[in-house]
Amino acid sequence: MAFVPKEWPRRLRSQEWYAGTSRDTIYHRGWLKNQGYPNDLFDGRPIIGILNTWSELTPCNGIHMKELAEKVKAGVWEAGGFPVEVPVFSASENTFRPTAMMFRNLAALAVEETIRGQPMDGCVLLVGCDKTTPSLMMGAASCDLPSIVVTGGPMLNGYYRGERVGSGTHLWKFSEAVKAGEMTAEEFLEAEASMSRSTGTCNTMGTASSMASMAEALGMALSGNAAIPAVDSRRRVMAQLSGRRIVQMVKDDLKPSDILTRQAFENAIRTNGAIGGSTNAVVHMLALAGRVGIDITLDDWDRCGRDVATIVNLMPSGKYLMEEFFYAGGLPVVLRRLGEAGQLHKDALTVSGGPIWDEVRDAANHNPDVILPLDKALTRQGGIAVLRGNLAPGGAVLKPSAASPHLLVHRGRAVVFEDIDDYKRQINDEALDIDETCVMVLKNCGPKGYPGMAEVGNMGLPPKVLRKGITDMVRISDARMSGTAYGTVVLHTSPEAAAGGPLAVVRTGDMIELDVPNLRLHLDISEAELASRLAAWTPTHERPASGYAWLHQQHVTGADTGADLDFLKGCRGAPVGKDAH
Repeated sequence: MAFVPKEWPRRLRSQEWYAGTSRDTIYHRGWLKNQGYPNDLFDGRPIIGILNTWSELTPCNGIHMKELAEKVKAGVWEAGGFPVEVPVFSASENTFRPTAMMFRNLAALAVEETIRGQPMDGCVLLVGCDKTTPSLMMGAASCDLPSIVVTGGPMLNGYYRGERVGSGTHLWKFSEAVKAGEMTAEEFLEAEASMSRSTGTCNTMGTASSMASMAEALGMALSGNAAIPAVDSRRRVMAQLSGRRIVQMVKDDLKPSDILTRQAFENAIRTNGAIGGSTNAVVHMLALAGRVGIDITLDDWDRCGRDVATIVNLMPSGKYLMEEFFYAGGLPVVLRRLGEAGQLHKDALTVSGGPIWDEVRDAANHNPDVILPLDKALTRQGGIAVLRGNLAPGGAVLKPSAASPHLLVHRGRAVVFEDIDDYKRQINDEALDIDETCVMVLKNCGPKGYPGMAEVGNMGLPPKVLRKGITDMVRISDARMSGTAYGTVVLHTSPEAAAGGPLAVVRTGDMIELDVPNLRLHLDISEAELASRLAAWTPTHERPASGYAWLHQQHVTGADTGADLDFLKGCRGAPVGKDAH
């Protein structure tokens, strides 16, 4: 019989596979030994799965992720654990078609079953690109084994002709400049080389850095994890310390369900407002809350985040990048500010085993132009604005810190694009009847409609409008937009058009009213006319060719509840005993 050390207060899950001399345990143990593991590694020490999203087709999760995995292993060995690296599904926003968002749920399902079906006692979630962070947390939450997040970190700053270049943010900016005739195609190509000059995730406060910040604010990562650049040696130190920590978490049986409480989610929502975080964080956090059975809704986003000032001066809302944010002190400084303002649940538990306030109470701000004082905030109401009205009875979202102030109250004539292909056909047509006072409306790009809810909501403006020097217009859709993007963009309109929401029946020429201060989005037609149009509406989307896309389309929920698959809601726990053989 395998020896179980006294320091472990209970039989570990992995021992259901490896303890004893039965045929089954010899089968499991013997095969794993073909990699050269000595017998005493199976003496009851915890087996730690390092779930690595490294992929050469996921640039944000590049080769440095393999190096980080080695550092995690070192930490696990030091603490008396047995580390095993396990590759998991990796969805990249910049390569996956039709959109990586469609595969977030598939990745979460794959991660859940990887944990559920294999002999792990604890997990290190090695993440990078924005879909890998929520998908691994969702999968781990569904199984509820001790888990800790280690992010790959952001890229170094980009520079083009002396100007900071933010990955994503300047892609949209330069692309519009080319259409406006302010930048040549050759200059655009020259700038390309400066956009991604090191391994790592986007260097703006895009979705990847927002979700890294969410993981830290939730308490699922060690303090300071979110902002360390990918190539900084301190990123490797963080990985090694996390490897040490997960072993103790297994010993203490500290699980995601202990950490992911309502208070933790409220902390994260307020943090997203303070950092000027991505609108994508809304849909990911709603999905994660659903996995642990916490009833977080869009109303909570409005209640908790609306009055939080944006104090992190980073693109796309401000002027700096993640490198400066780290040097200024990173997320601990922001969390301290929230705590001092009475906007942080200080006793929320973290993977450290202690309350979050103990981790951040002494954090020092080393650059007050990057992490701003409250009286110099980018906006006093920086949280995600949750809009409602007859056009969005289930809600829609807008990021005030990235919007144009003069457009936050606006009434304009709708110019409608039935889907993204219709938009592409019309947008460059000089005969298109559109000017800067209009409201651009894009349909059928939600979770069911695209399918997958692509990042197309920040529609590029018509060239003839750009040539006037106009850089923003009100845009409304059921799509998402990149966290690196900016503009007065209304997103996640629910119910989506493909599900028969009011967005489906908007017509070119209709008047639309946007009133962000009063959280209102209104289609200016009578109730009778709206009801008549909805009664006459019929679905137009076809069955996808892909088997998974069909499954997704049949079972995905709306953006207002996280766009998860309906049958994956709730924490179902990890099996042991007979199910392990």
